[in-house]
Order: sequence, then structure tokens, then C-alpha cells
Amino acid sequence: MPPARPFHRPARRYLAVVAAVTMAAGLLTGCSDSDGPEGSVDAFLAGWRSGDLTPVGFIDPTGARISAEQVTDELRALAGELVDTPPELHRSGDAEITQDTATSRFRVTWTLPGDTRWEYDRELRLRLSGDDWQVIWSPEVVHEQLTKGDRLGLRRTVATRAAVLDAAGEPIVTPRPVVRVGVQPSEVTDVRKLSADLTAAFRAVKPPITPPVDLSDLPKRIAEAKPDAFVEVVTLRRAAYDQIRSRIYDLPGTKYQSDELDLAPTREFARALLGSVDPAQADDLKAHPDRYVAGDLVGHGGLQGRYDVRLRGVPGVSVITRRPGPDGTLVPTDTELFRREPQPGESLKTTLDVRTQNAADAALRAEKRNSALVAVRISDRAVLAVANGPGAAGMNLAFTAQVPPGSTFKMVSTLGLLDREAITLDGRVDCPKTFTVEGRSFKNSNDFELGSVPFRTVFARSCNTAFAALAPQLGPDGLAETGRTLGLEGTWDLGVEAFTGKVSTGGSATEQAAAAFGQGTTQVSPLAMAAATAAVARGRWEQPNLLLDPAPQQRAEPGPQLRAESVEPLRTMMRAVVTTGTGKALADVPGDPVHGKTGTAEYDDNPANTHAWFVGWQGDVAFAVFVEKGGSSTDSAVPVTERFLRALHR
Repeated sequence: MPPARPFHRPARRYLAVVAAVTMAAGLLTGCSDSDGPEGSVDAFLAGWRSGDLTPVGFIDPTGARISAEQVTDELRALAGELVDTPPELHRSGDAEITQDTATSRFRVTWTLPGDTRWEYDRELRLRLSGDDWQVIWSPEVVHEQLTKGDRLGLRRTVATRAAVLDAAGEPIVTPRPVVRVGVQPSEVTDVRKLSADLTAAFRAVKPPITPPVDLSDLPKRIAEAKPDAFVEVVTLRRAAYDQIRSRIYDLPGTKYQSDELDLAPTREFARALLGSVDPAQADDLKAHPDRYVAGDLVGHGGLQGRYDVRLRGVPGVSVITRRPGPDGTLVPTDTELFRREPQPGESLKTTLDVRTQNAADAALRAEKRNSALVAVRISDRAVLAVANGPGAAGMNLAFTAQVPPGSTFKMVSTLGLLDREAITLDGRVDCPKTFTVEGRSFKNSNDFELGSVPFRTVFARSCNTAFAALAPQLGPDGLAETGRTLGLEGTWDLGVEAFTGKVSTGGSATEQAAAAFGQGTTQVSPLAMAAATAAVARGRWEQPNLLLDPAPQQRAEPGPQLRAESVEPLRTMMRAVVTTGTGKALADVPGDPVHGKTGTAEYDDNPANTHAWFVGWQGDVAFAVFVEKGGSSTDSAVPVTERFLRALHR
């Protein structure tokens, strides 16, 4: 900036004349001509935000000149943690001029984390030097409570994370008792024997600890710890600890600490659906630098991930001042310039029923293959259980699997055939050992044949060849049309990702024959089949309900009322599956009669590679069970179903 010019006397005489005319104490307001202070004010505000103050002249309160570079450096230092987010700055009207000084008001708006706006008004004083208005600089320009050496800092207050609630409105995750198992190095007599004894005990816990506890580094940890330290080995739920307490309590060197942690009823409780809450990961911080900081708890996967913003609430934020301590480290002062209280998160209310979910999880606990079980209440469409195995599996196959349904789809085919009056309950149908379509031979499981039998027997015994022969009666699109009346391929809004199925349509005669018993290009999820089964039991398809609050905004419209002349015979046949057919293992399950359909689905070109299914209902609960690569349904899916239904009646 050029040196100040000598005082311009005509301008001085002009101001004196105006002052006399207004009969005030030398006060002039609203000066907005080219010689007024507003140009300097605007240049300062623009330079503050851009970091370029070279067009502005500065003096300190004593009148000593200050370079623009020095003011720039002081502004950056004062901004502290806010340096990378300069404020919005707006002049509030024209300056007030008193002789050769002026005062201009302006609004400062900082954007803080969480889109919080910190707004306040400040004054900028200027002094006329020659023809130029120079800014009188001091830290108070930024904020009235700032002095030289201060730095703006941020302090976050974590909001209370809201809970995911069950159907009864109770938090699924609540404080539950745990025991921290550890060792004290000075009391360990034989670390290798101790490791072996602990490992054997941990392996005896039911359900198994997943992943297994690895004690390979325990000798090293003990050697590096202080003699009286508590070296933690594992944290167990109280119920798991009680199983093995007698085996480990008196082992030399072991120590125990009781505690409480926020946990679901069991380790696997609807885990894939609910997701998890963990410390923020690098990807979280990179994707949402304005939302998360290191150490924040973040929802990952499932409902916790999808509704993280709702559940986590809004952290509180304070703007404080810091000053360099004796060692140069910035130390917080007692000055708080701004505060926004944390806003607690909002809960999610689900339809999950704890008793039903526990039964579903227990049913899958012994299954070592990927598996899923979905239970839906028929009367009100509530999703009661969403289980995935083995253990606390990460994938929600219950909702998102896209796999062939196998013979469970004979439920859909039969409904279509009944609607078209192509069959009757007791009409006789051939069930040969093989049936050939366009050169492709279809056969039954274990190559059985029934000859000419009532259709109810064909259904109960799950004869593939009979359905392949009846496929032309459905036409190229009949299977898909019937599937849509049961909700398949629909657009559902459950508040979480779900696959509603894709039904074969318009294919060759071979494709139509395969599709009639759940092979070909048809794909479904366990949820889709559970909802279709509930529709058969109810008499009409209605979208399942998972979230009560927030309730989905675009629920699918209910399907048409199913013809009684079709659905009643179908129900009779699904009961026969359990009384005389492939699901006979369920005949003595306590409670109401069980209806269902088994399914074995080939998933590649090797007939030996099959998924296993069972769909059905008992009383007011419809369900679908899926075991990936489960082989015969009677060997895997049916036993899972039996464990589930028996657990419900304990």
C-alpha cells in the first residue's frame, strides 16, 4: 500500500462545515461516496475470508502502522481450529463517522461441525489518514473476548445414541453383566499350561465363542506386563462365564472383574439385520469429515448403518479459547464463546419379537453352513425374526439372498394351476421317474416314481416330473403372474434393503418345465418366500412390516384376494406335506398344525450341489428356512425348522 498522503485540508474544512450545520458533536453518518470508509471495510472483510489483505491499510490502537501480512498471520493464528473454514462476513449498513474516525458494524457467521452456525455482530473501527481509511486492528475485531495470543478451539460433546427397540418398545441393546477374564503375571506358575487350560474351557462354551479366543500371544503379554498388572484375556457374558467358572476360577494366576456392557440379548441376536456400532474407521472419516472425528462411535451395516444419523443424534459443540502453555502446547482456558448442546438421537422401533428371534437364532446355532430364517406374523404382517447363521454372520441373507427356491416354489405353481383349473386336489396326475422336454430329461429326488396318483400326493411327495409335465398349463407368463399375486417382484419399502424375487417368464419349454418346480432362472430371498407363504395362509398378500418408527412412507399396495377355490386346496396339500410327505419330521411338533413345503434347489450345473429350503406356517407365524449348499431339505432345512418350532413352545 502506498504511504499515506498529507492530510487533505479542503476535505477537513468540508467536514467541519457539515458538522456545524448539523449542530451535533461532529457526527456524520451514512457516508457512502468513494472517499467513505465502506470501501476499506469491504476490502477488509473480503481479505479476511480470502486470506489476502494487501489492499487494506492497518494501524494498531495506538496509531502505529501494521503490515497487512502481520494482520493476516494474526488472523490465521486467532482462528485456530477454524482456520480452514473462514466465516461468512457481511457489513451491516454504512459506517458512522466522527470527524476522522469511523465505526462499521458487520455480522460474522462461522460454520461449525454438524452444520452449526455461530453468528454474532462485531464493530470495525477505522481512522482517516489523508484520503485513506485505515483499519484499527486488534484481536477484539474477531471477537470481543479475544486478546493477543488466544486461539479459537472446538470442544465436542457426544450425543446420547438412541436405541433400536423391539416390538414391545424395549431397547434391544441394553447394559448386561459381563466378566473380564484376566491373569496377574506374578501369580502365574506355568503360562503354557494356563493357556491350554483356558483354551479348552473357552471351547466348551455354548454357543461357541466366535471367533475362538486366541491365546498364542499370552506368554509374551505376560512377560511384558508389570508383575501386578491385570492382563485381560477375554470378556465373557455372565451366562457364558457361569458355564465354565468351575473350570477356570482356581487356575493359578487368573483374576476376574465384573462389569456391564451394552449388548443384545445374545451375540447373534438379529446381528446382520441390526448391524454394529464401532469406533469410526478411516473410511468413515474420509467419507464424512464434517460428521465424524476419531473416536466417534459409528453404525456399520444393517439398521445401525442405514439410520446412523438418526440414531447418533447431533453432537454438542463449543467454541473455546486456548493459549500456549509454558511448553508451547495450546491449553484450554475457561472462556467459552459459544455452545450448542448435544441433541440425543431418535430411536428406531422394530417389529422384532425377542422370544421368536431367540428361537430363530437358536435353530441356526448348530448349522455350520450359511443359513437364514425369517418369521412373519400372518395377522399383522410383522417381521418377528430375522436370523442368519452360522453365529453372528455379517450378511443378511434372510433379506438379500438371490437364490433358486427349488420345490418350495411348487406352492406358487400349484396356486397358478388351481387358478386356471388345470388340476384339482384329487385329480389324478402321472408321476414318472423321468420326463423329457426338448431333449432334456427331468427326474425326481432319488429317482422315485409314483405312477398315476391324486395331485395332493404329487405335491406332498414333491414330484418334479409331474410339475414339469404340467408346466404348459401355466403358459409362458402364468408362473410370473401368480408369483406377483404373492408379492414376488414387487417394490417393497421396509426401510432396509430386501430382494423381492425374480420369476421366470417367457422362456423356452425347457425353462418353463424347470421353473414349474423352482429351478430355471427364478430367484428369491427367504423374506420373499416367507411373505408369499404368509399370503397363502392369510388369503391375500400384504407387505411385511419391519419398522414401526420411522414407518416406511411408500408401502406396497396389498395384492388381490386369493380365490378360495384355489387357496383352500393348496393349504390342504401343504398340511399333507407334514402329515404324509417330505416334512413328516414336523408332524409331532407341539402346538397348532404345521403346514409347509420342502425344497431342494440346484444352483449350478452339478445336480449334487443343492440349497435346502422349508417354508410354512404354524398358527399365526409364517416362516422360511434356507440353508446354503444344504443338500437335501430333509437333512438340513427341516431339522432347522423343527428346532425353531420346538423352541417357540418351550
